[in-house]
Amino acid sequence: QVQLVESGGGLVQAGGSLRLSCTASGRSFSRDGMGWFRQAPGKEREFVAAISWGGGSMFYGNSVKGRFTISRDNAKNSVYLQMNSLKPEDTAVYYCAAAPGIATMQRRGGDYWGQGTQVTVSS
Repeated sequence: QVQLVESGGGLVQAGGSLRLSCTASGRSFSRDGMGWFRQAPGKEREFVAAISWGGGSMFYGNSVKGRFTISRDNAKNSVYLQMNSLKPEDTAVYYCAAAPGIATMQRRGGDYWGQGTQVTVSS
């Protein structure tokens, strides 16, 4: 059974930082793109960031560029999202995703999804 499990969410004040982690089990994703999406209450799912299988290419959503950094560790079958300078509008459930290509993931989402982790940024 393939699972993606996120962790690291929580409550933080505006301007603070959080680091999200996502660890996969059930199969290796070392040859797949991995990424993060988020969804706030009443809003559509939003692309946050994606990283290619080798880590050489990274894409970011416009709203997080310059503040968030995605990385991965294929030996640990994991992807991470370092979130700095957090704003109240970053409040959402953050989902880890995996798909063969990051361009495809950015357009239509992942083939595999985690259950999500809540990030709440207070003003």
